[in-house]
Amino acid sequence: MEFDVTAKLEEIDFAPANTAVEIMQNVRTIFTTMKFSVPLDRLFGVNAVMLDKPMLKAMATLQTEIIMAIRKYEPRCRITKVSFDGDIDGRLVPRVRVKIREKFLVSDVT
Repeated sequence: MEFDVTAKLEEIDFAPANTAVEIMQNVRTIFTTMKFSVPLDRLFGVNAVMLDKPMLKAMATLQTEIIMAIRKYEPRCRITKVSFDGDIDGRLVPRVRVKIREKFLVSDVT
């Protein structure tokens, strides 16, 4: 089962309804958090080195950062695609497609 996760910030659900919701929330948290911003785990998240780089270089760098961070911090899913929505102001909005590993799926996933 695959899910799209976007960088749209939402409230944190401290009691997710099922494993899929929990994993998607974790993935969103990982790629919307900048490295060095979490006090007890300074390497959590993605590095912001791509800021102010040309769009294509920024996309490639951010894609790599997202893949590496999700692999490290949320091993219950596998990334199948990273794409970006952008705008005229140069803002990149990541869209990550993940597949939850079968052994972590439970019957309550809809």
